[in-house]
Amino acid sequence: MTADGVYVYAITRAGTALPEGQGGVGGPPARLRSVRQGRLAAVVSDAPPDLRARRRDLLAHQDLLMRLMDEGPVLPMRFGMVAPGEDTVLRQLAADESGHTAALKRLAGCHEINLKALAAEDALAEVVAEDGTVRRLRDDARRRPGYEASLRLGEAVAAALARRASDAGRRVLRELTPKARAVAAGPEVQGCALNVSFLVERDAGDAFLAEAHRFASANRGHVELRLAGPLPCYSFVAAEARPVPVGGG
Repeated sequence: MTADGVYVYAITRAGTALPEGQGGVGGPPARLRSVRQGRLAAVVSDAPPDLRARRRDLLAHQDLLMRLMDEGPVLPMRFGMVAPGEDTVLRQLAADESGHTAALKRLAGCHEINLKALAAEDALAEVVAEDGTVRRLRDDARRRPGYEASLRLGEAVAAALARRASDAGRRVLRELTPKARAVAAGPEVQGCALNVSFLVERDAGDAFLAEAHRFASANRGHVELRLAGPLPCYSFVAAEARPVPVGGG
């Protein structure tokens, strides 16, 4: 990815302080600045000409967003958002000042927690004990071993594991949704029965994660839960709040 212009990290309320000593993407880290339009500001830096998704820059982007969240609500940009210049950024802020302001109000005091539910791959013994079809196919494979028998057994086991994970995913979603301010479905991920993000009040984050871990422990024979967070509220920012990437993203 090549880039020129202005790298955009986030939209904040006007007057939100930049974290002391924090740099942006690039090597050396770019100097951060805020550009203000009415009640809003965008946190930006000069875009490095050789911008790529290096680990160094991904971490710099994420760390800045997390530190900005300590100062107030943030509409985070995905890595690689570049505008041609500050004038473009200011026009975008002005074009939907009321919408961005409302979004900041909605996200105030919150962060995002992502949950993925996957099949519990070490639950074969439980599947055999509980699923009559799998048990019959296992017995058939033992009596008449061969490729076809093994294939049918493997497909049945995979389907049973997926069903168990989907059921557990629905149950954990029901249990955790009342504890979140909002819920957003994520993109489909191969092997995941559920990929969802929760908008959680920061003061309630530890309790939310503890509840999720309790569910995971009680249902480890049915599902593997993978939790990520706290995160910037990527999943709860409308697409129109994000600058259009220039030169790829």
